[in-house]
Amino acid sequence: MVSPSKQLNQLYKGGLVKVYLTPKSGFFLAICCITAIAGVGSVFEITSGQPDLGMQTTSIILGLSIPLTALSFFAAVRDAKANMK
Repeated sequence: MVSPSKQLNQLYKGGLVKVYLTPKSGFFLAICCITAIAGVGSVFEITSGQPDLGMQTTSIILGLSIPLTALSFFAAVRDAKANMK
């Protein structure tokens, strides 16, 4: 039985799978991941009742992380689609 990593390498080498990740879309995906983690962490902090950074600061982080996550994800997808051509 062939390992999954070897199968994936064969797909890449055979040209069946194309990766459209550019440095720009990779940057946007990194921002998306960081802001999503910050948002989830803020939710947990707020629900604990005593956020380490205070309720106001944690709420601001949560309020900023939600739109930044969505915007950076859509920017990464848009950049990847633009590079498919």
